[in-house]
Amino acid sequence: MTSISALNNIHSKGLFGDHQEKNEKNLLKLSENKNLLIIQIAQYKSSTTSIEKLKIDNLNLKNETLNVSSNNDTRILWNGPNNWLLVSTKKELLNELVEKLDETNFAVTNLSHSRAIIELEGENAKEVLKKGCPYNFNELKKNNCLNSTFNGMSITIDFLDENPNKIRIFTLRSFGESLYHSITDACLEFGYKNI
Repeated sequence: MTSISALNNIHSKGLFGDHQEKNEKNLLKLSENKNLLIIQIAQYKSSTTSIEKLKIDNLNLKNETLNVSSNNDTRILWNGPNNWLLVSTKKELLNELVEKLDETNFAVTNLSHSRAIIELEGENAKEVLKKGCPYNFNELKKNNCLNSTFNGMSITIDFLDENPNKIRIFTLRSFGESLYHSITDACLEFGYKNI
């Protein structure tokens, strides 16, 4: 069986919006990110395990608002109290999770095929998000994350990098096409390149 991405039918490469007479390097870049391992980790209230001692891919599960722990392959996003979203290019990490996070103390759910992921990169990436999301993006910085809405669709935002801004946006697979249209519509005034 072949996996089909959530944006397979609508994401096409090219230049769009107000891109004429602009340097291509200054345009927003929009891409679909696929083939990532996405795991939700929730620690039960009755858990007796201390998260300070736990390391997954040499990263801690931090219980700090908006915090992301990261290395080159893996990012662990704080998703709420005792709740994290692990995103990784290392598919074999699932085995490590099963070993370290026992069923008595943690719920581990594979969400890899239930999400659409859009990456937005460029100087105006925050401006695009401001058009549909009520969060104050002026305060968002590298290795921050948040849950919010974009034009009524629930999203998770992961701020990957600064200079230029690089942001990963997760939504439910069923919202993928609608979110994609909303994001690309918000990008039109700046001009963007689908890659």
